[in-house]
Amino acid sequence: MRGRDPLRAGWDLLQPRLPRLLLAGLLGVLSLCSALALAGVSAWLITRAWQMPPVLDLTVAVVAVRAFAISRGVLHYCERLVSHDTALRAAGTARSQIYRRLAHGPVDAAMRLHSGDLVARVGTDVDALADMLVRAVLPIGVAAVLSVIATVVIAVISPAAAAVLAGCLLVAGVVAPWLSSRAAAAQEGVARQHLSERDVSALLALDHAPELRIAGLLPAVIAESQRRQRAWGWAVDAAAKRAAIAAAAPTAAIGAGLLGAVVAGIGIADAVAPTTVAILMLLPLSAFEATTALPAAAIQLTRSRIAARRLVDLAPPEHPARPAPQAHPVAAVRLHADVRSGHHSDHSVQVELDLEPGDRLAITGPSGAGKTALLMTLAGLLAPLDGHVEVDGTALEVLGEHELHSTVGFFAEDAHVFGTTVRDNLLVVRGDCGDDELVGTLERVGLGLWLAGLPNGLATVLAGGAQALSAGQRRRLLLARALLSPARIVLLDEPTEHLDAGDAEDLLRALVQSPGLFSAERTVVVATHHLPDNSECRQLSLAPAAGALTGSGCRDAAAEQLIGQRGVSGQPYPQQMSS
Repeated sequence: MRGRDPLRAGWDLLQPRLPRLLLAGLLGVLSLCSALALAGVSAWLITRAWQMPPVLDLTVAVVAVRAFAISRGVLHYCERLVSHDTALRAAGTARSQIYRRLAHGPVDAAMRLHSGDLVARVGTDVDALADMLVRAVLPIGVAAVLSVIATVVIAVISPAAAAVLAGCLLVAGVVAPWLSSRAAAAQEGVARQHLSERDVSALLALDHAPELRIAGLLPAVIAESQRRQRAWGWAVDAAAKRAAIAAAAPTAAIGAGLLGAVVAGIGIADAVAPTTVAILMLLPLSAFEATTALPAAAIQLTRSRIAARRLVDLAPPEHPARPAPQAHPVAAVRLHADVRSGHHSDHSVQVELDLEPGDRLAITGPSGAGKTALLMTLAGLLAPLDGHVEVDGTALEVLGEHELHSTVGFFAEDAHVFGTTVRDNLLVVRGDCGDDELVGTLERVGLGLWLAGLPNGLATVLAGGAQALSAGQRRRLLLARALLSPARIVLLDEPTEHLDAGDAEDLLRALVQSPGLFSAERTVVVATHHLPDNSECRQLSLAPAAGALTGSGCRDAAAEQLIGQRGVSGQPYPQQMSS
């Protein structure tokens, strides 16, 4: 992939429909050819009318002027319809490919990025890449074809004027766009970074507003988002100022081309008809119409190249081939881990684990100790800093996707609740569950009365997703997903958070008992702040890492862990929220 133009990889992501793209180009060429013909016929009509011929001699020209004027607008409208339809379809294809690559590719490709950066890449960057078709590829192609046609037509009348026109078209269509591209290239990368960091800060404010408000940092996070928005605007303005210099070049080229046509027309005035001289002088004005969009097209190519590079970095097209899934006995899944987990080396945990089928393990420790990062590493969602994780002697990274999901399942404390029915929110983990099984599972996690009170039972739509549930109901619904999942090793992150003390202890006991909520052959690992008394399970206690939270009095540090890749103070901190 190194050395390859990112735009080629971006084109592979878009996969535009070439017939429709060629149709849009053809319509664009015909539209500008209508403008070129309109200028020529108008020049002939004006000059011929000055000679006061019989009116019937002008009838065809009058009709032609009207036809070319109408066809120019109609063809341009049709070209916009076809080109935008092609670009929108290509953007949808690109997003589908990115989602597919993220689903089937290395699992840490998305985990290493903040959700705000993911939104910026899958949203804004895909749009910038698709804009390449409408704002760069088509204008460049249409301008190239029209420039050749205009030069050939002028050459029939005056080769000298055609040579001048060709040189001016090169200045307006090649030199000016190149200057614009060079002026924008240095600025666009900075602008894109500010845009991404703005989205990170905005999503942090939206996702963690209660915690940040309690910590007193919500205004600072909002101010950070606003600062990034202003910085993004300044970077774009800086690029526009430099591009303005390049934008003057086409105007100068138009003036030079027109002046050359006038000089050439004066030189051949005695040898040709006045109507021919008028056509020679007016045609260059229409010939330059196609080149006016090329500086902006060059800037768009720069933006699309940056967007393509970020998208390929997020979802690379080539992944190491995984071997075919190996069959493991469903009741004999053993997990061995000797890893150093964490998001960076300064905040890591070294752990060695051996879990037999049916084992129960509780990982305890204060916030910031690394419990969530350890669970994600055991699930294969976060690459270990060092060491390896094996299931029945097979490394996680070489397991097939289906086998990995049916072997190890990680259930986060803040997993997404979809704005659809209760049934669909449970079927996301296993699609073959019947309604009786779904109802029984909800009753086992303590949501039986809640389900009975819903107007449509399992068919009730959770409007707004998690907003339709209390924090405790959301935890129990996510726990129901874990019970329904086919995973033989279940990793639960803070499953009893936001429950009252009594219910939390009862639920934790049921989780770590064997058998309990989970069958005896399934391995259960629970990350929690504390265990209830008389809990019969293995326990792994993680000490807080350097700089991690240890209790009260750490309000500012806690808030900084909730802010994205850079804090309000500008100091670095972990990208992912700790447990």
